Amino acid sequence: MKSLCVYCGSSIGGDAFYAQAARELAREMVNDNIALVYGGGKVGLMGVIADEILRLGGEATGVIPKALMDKEVGHVGLTRLHIVKDMHERKAMMADLSDGFIAMPGGIGTLEELFEIFTWSQLGLHDKPIGLLNANGFYDGLIAFLKHVVDQGFLKESQASLLMHASHPDALVQLFKSFHPQRHDKLLDPESARTIV
Repeated sequence: MKSLCVYCGSSIGGDAFYAQAARELAREMVNDNIALVYGGGKVGLMGVIADEILRLGGEATGVIPKALMDKEVGHVGLTRLHIVKDMHERKAMMADLSDGFIAMPGGIGTLEELFEIFTWSQLGLHDKPIGLLNANGFYDGLIAFLKHVVDQGFLKESQASLLMHASHPDALVQLFKSFHPQRHDKLLDPESARTIV
């Protein structure tokens, strides 16, 4: 595993624990020589994890739409910064550059990115690991809701299990390092996947 895409908030959040979790995840990634791929911002948890990766000597690649770069939220001190035309191109490039995906605490944008990449896995468009960094129990409600979705027959247990989760960065990174793609019923074949992701 050479790189991980981290989805996280453009806000710092209401608890200092979240920024600390971002710094801890950065340390785990640098210790394992895993590069960061993220949304390219300098604000919120995005800025915290990127700054910590760089401070520790790791690599950080950002992908940001031109409209957001123009509003001066782009991080100009990264190892690499790709400026793209829109959010669709941003997400596709982030997926292409990454060997796995972690969602840290964040808002609607973080959830949208998470669920898109989760859906792509369910469809068979990729077989890369996806996980929640459930810092301070942030994702407890989402984890419970997904169990409810399974219980109500809208999601198979084998598909729900594609989304791993752990409370601490070291445990989550270990899950990613030991990840092996599971066989489950996917709606598309691998040849289709190569043309989309």
